[in-house]
Amino acid sequence: MPKQEKPRCPWPSTELYIDYHDREWGTPVHDDNLLFEFLILEGAQAGLSWITVLKKRENYRQAFHGFDARRIAKFDEKKIKSLLENEGIIRNRLKIESAIGNAKAFLKVQKEFKTFDRYIWSFVGGKAIRNNPKTMKDVPAKTPESDAMSKDLKKRGFNFVGSTICYAFMQACGLVNDHLQTCFRS
Repeated sequence: MPKQEKPRCPWPSTELYIDYHDREWGTPVHDDNLLFEFLILEGAQAGLSWITVLKKRENYRQAFHGFDARRIAKFDEKKIKSLLENEGIIRNRLKIESAIGNAKAFLKVQKEFKTFDRYIWSFVGGKAIRNNPKTMKDVPAKTPESDAMSKDLKKRGFNFVGSTICYAFMQACGLVNDHLQTCFRS
């Protein structure tokens, strides 16, 4: 008898996507560095598919020094030019400049709240929201919480943080669990 697949959400269609779904998506993240990584990657994803970003994730980790916000905040025009030539990442000047600006804003938030984790989880009251959707149609693109997060992040100088991007970030980092009821991760 063949090995039975785990029941999962219908969207992961490749090995990389399945691994991401099974190990990361919807898992609560409290590590500031990983939260910053997801914030930058979600912004880079704007207008593209998430699988495109996942395929480039390791290249991003190398090019952006493990998503070290202190180092990224110091990137200059020379570094921007080298990133624009790096075929392993999404070579969009606005997204690269946004990552640098977001690193600066991230460091300010860390200083004010002691951790970015404390700040970002405040938008869900410190506890993951479990939506328990029946179908993918039940999964929203944004919510009042992502609207509030987006508004506040923008006020603090972040870019590429619209409400839809913030909601995807919330899903990726487990602030929201949108695994379908039939999924083993639900």
